Amino acid sequence: MKAVLQRVREGSVLINGTEKKSIGKGLVVLAGVAPADTEEDIAWLAKKITGLRIFTDKQGKMNLSVQDIDGEILLISQFTLFASTKKGFRPSFSDSAPPETAIPLFDELTRSISKLMKGKIQTGKFGAHMEVSLINDGPVTITIDTKNRE
Repeated sequence: MKAVLQRVREGSVLINGTEKKSIGKGLVVLAGVAPADTEEDIAWLAKKITGLRIFTDKQGKMNLSVQDIDGEILLISQFTLFASTKKGFRPSFSDSAPPETAIPLFDELTRSISKLMKGKIQTGKFGAHMEVSLINDGPVTITIDTKNRE
């Protein structure tokens, strides 16, 4: 799995132009699923997302997690994180998991994060047209790849 975490003051998603979900201070997370992803990848990523210390403490140092600040998470499925741009100008998405694989794994990621979180978690809708808005705080943007655990 790949994820892009953005520390935000607020975030929202408009789903198919009608349904809006929003969060306050916390993380907007774009998450993509690859065909080889496993439940172990999900567990590792959920723990990393909820435990990553990217919020500032009273001394102004990044020392607090989204859990520590009672923050919220907006989790959005994002198959385009696996885009390949090696050839030409049209990206290939063949490295993304097909929906029948990706949906159950994305749903499990949502459940895993929910179990670890005190604050609320909102999600977009897999396969829907979504308009994501956010106010990036910092800005702080972190990328994570479960196949490259440095």
